[in-house]
Amino acid sequence: MATLALAVNLTTYFNQVMHLELADAANELTNFLGASYILSILVAILADTYIGRYKAVLIGGCLELVALVLLVIQAHYPKLKPPPCNVFDPTSHCEKIGGISAVLLYVALYLLAAGSAGIKAVLPSHGADQFDEKDPKEKKQMSSFFNCLLLAACIGGAISLTLNVWIQDHKGWDWGFGISSIAILFAIIVFAIGLPMYRIQVIQRNNAIIEIIQVYVAAIRNRNLDLPEDLTKLYEIDHEHEAATEREFLPHRDIFRFLDKAAIQHGSLVEAPNPWKLCRVTQVENAKILLGVLPIFCCTIIMTLCVAQLQTFSIQQGLTMDTSISKSFHIPPASLPIIPVLFIIIIVPVYDRIFVPFAHKITGIPNGITHLQRIGVGLVLSCISMAVAGFLELKRKGVARDHNMLDAIPVIQPLPISTFWLSFQYFIFGIADLFTYVGLLEFFYSEAPNGLKSISSCFLWSSMALGYFFSTILIKIVNASTKDGTRSGGWLAGNNINRNHLNLFYWLLSLLSLFNFCIYLFVATRYRYRPTNPK
Repeated sequence: MATLALAVNLTTYFNQVMHLELADAANELTNFLGASYILSILVAILADTYIGRYKAVLIGGCLELVALVLLVIQAHYPKLKPPPCNVFDPTSHCEKIGGISAVLLYVALYLLAAGSAGIKAVLPSHGADQFDEKDPKEKKQMSSFFNCLLLAACIGGAISLTLNVWIQDHKGWDWGFGISSIAILFAIIVFAIGLPMYRIQVIQRNNAIIEIIQVYVAAIRNRNLDLPEDLTKLYEIDHEHEAATEREFLPHRDIFRFLDKAAIQHGSLVEAPNPWKLCRVTQVENAKILLGVLPIFCCTIIMTLCVAQLQTFSIQQGLTMDTSISKSFHIPPASLPIIPVLFIIIIVPVYDRIFVPFAHKITGIPNGITHLQRIGVGLVLSCISMAVAGFLELKRKGVARDHNMLDAIPVIQPLPISTFWLSFQYFIFGIADLFTYVGLLEFFYSEAPNGLKSISSCFLWSSMALGYFFSTILIKIVNASTKDGTRSGGWLAGNNINRNHLNLFYWLLSLLSLFNFCIYLFVATRYRYRPTNPK
């Protein structure tokens, strides 16, 4: 509720209030979103290794609250932002934000990114910690938890996309940021009330990321050694002696054999070995798991690159269209993502309570279909969504051309075509979200070693971060490469979206998504899941 309205409406804020060009405004938003996801890695490491997950959630919430209050202050006081100006008037020379006002804006934005990173990184893992993976009943409940997590996010998002967006557009940005501040304050209080009831995970003082790096270092140092014919000779501490401890033990798997050299013993061990020369089999297997997950991770980046366009350019499309539902009521374009959100709110209970049990009877898989199958369905749908978006943009531009409105001012001079045409691309992508992002969260959490459970959810957030950053890069590349071949100076250049070539950009993304899915099929069919409940 606190942040989703910002993810879809900040482009408008940057463009119309801070007077950045449309492509620059879109890039500022994707950079901000990318930072919020990439910072989740750092927060997850701190949570797993030093401060604990529930503290990380509380700290993240407090940072988010401070950031939103700063945005309220800037939006309220005229001296902290550029003078009002119509950016759609080609004769006006609007002053862009700069100086101390720009500093305040970016400090607030990236404090908000850090705070939301804390919640994104740790809250899913903290929730999953409340279930015992070794108990079949609780493991099934954990799968339902991830579905319910999406449901809760969508309910908050639905409020954000309606109430918050309407307030931002009609009552002012200061009021909109204020509502978000109240929402996150309430969230912190609710989360804190639950502290006595939570299962709190034991903080891993050893850094799991360092242990993974040690495996690669040891494997390189031992590269000239021969693997023993009897693989039980590889180094592992005494399982029975350590049975009373919380240490994790994984059996050896015959994959990525070059990493096994990190566990080759040479000579008898009298004292604890140097971990940069000799690693446990379990440690090596953890490194294998992360290496195996990496190609899956890479295949999800393109989908987020597509999401970025629905949060930026699709909103700008909506600003040019007829947003009326009745003579007296108009839907804000930034509220259009409510369509997939409402659909997800309806479909999640149906998926969890009807589809999963039905599919389980057919496949015998507890979750109905495997995590990788679920992810694949979403990737196909994201490809279709971008293709549909391209055709709908072609239709929208055709209406503008046929009615001699290519230079019409958005909002003030709406095109005679309903903004609800955009709902098709949002609808399809909403289903893709349901399959891919929840599937990814559950897949990464299930596959991750115990010491990397928080960081596991960061695989999803990191792929999203890279998708947002790549969106910024791709837009710049497309504009630069099409600068001389278009009248507008690039497919996406300038503030007049009617004279741009957004449809071609959407189709380019659809082709990239199709190529990406073909690679995913190759990778997913060869993936080997980690052993469950190892002894």
